[in-house]
Amino acid sequence: MASEEQCSVPLRWRSISLTHIEFPAGDLTGQVLAYTSLLPIAILVGFVTLIVFKRELHTISSFGGLVLNEGVNWLLKHILREPRPCEGAHTTLTTEYGMPSSHSQFIWFFVVYFFLFLYLRMHQTNNARCVELLWRHILSITLLGVALSVSYSRVYLLYHTWSQVFYGGVAGSTIGVVWFFFTQEVLTPLFPKIAACVSPFFLFCPTFLAILDC
Repeated sequence: MASEEQCSVPLRWRSISLTHIEFPAGDLTGQVLAYTSLLPIAILVGFVTLIVFKRELHTISSFGGLVLNEGVNWLLKHILREPRPCEGAHTTLTTEYGMPSSHSQFIWFFVVYFFLFLYLRMHQTNNARCVELLWRHILSITLLGVALSVSYSRVYLLYHTWSQVFYGGVAGSTIGVVWFFFTQEVLTPLFPKIAACVSPFFLFCPTFLAILDC
């Protein structure tokens, strides 16, 4: 948890326009971490863009997993009702509860799901060369750094305690694993039938029918 000393020191908070993510005025590290904590929003925008332009069922399923993950987080917060650290430090919060951290749960769902996609699904569809494997490892390490940075930002900016971030990461990782195997084992075999049923209604492009290549 945040120490009493941290909470007792008066801070002047600045907000990033339109997002209401606050960081201590004059704190460059805090400002960088505030922008880092916005990465889940960028990921959501990326998913919506992919869905609109590529219309791939696996992408849609992944997005559905993210929505489910957020629903579970909302439910857990309202069951546990654990307050955030330094109550009253931030005035632009959507909920007063902090357990588990939604940012941490979101980013660890995404990273764990992506790990499994890289090393299990892509392994099935590609005979990867050494260079491709190297890029997978580099991308995985980068994503791991992103997840750790987002998690740390929530503690640094006094939005969450370490335990709230940790359990958010555990919840997101667990749901990510479950949703990946549900998509892989249950939904993927049904994708061709789903594509054939919905494509006449939405006039999707012909490449949409090549779902198993997504």
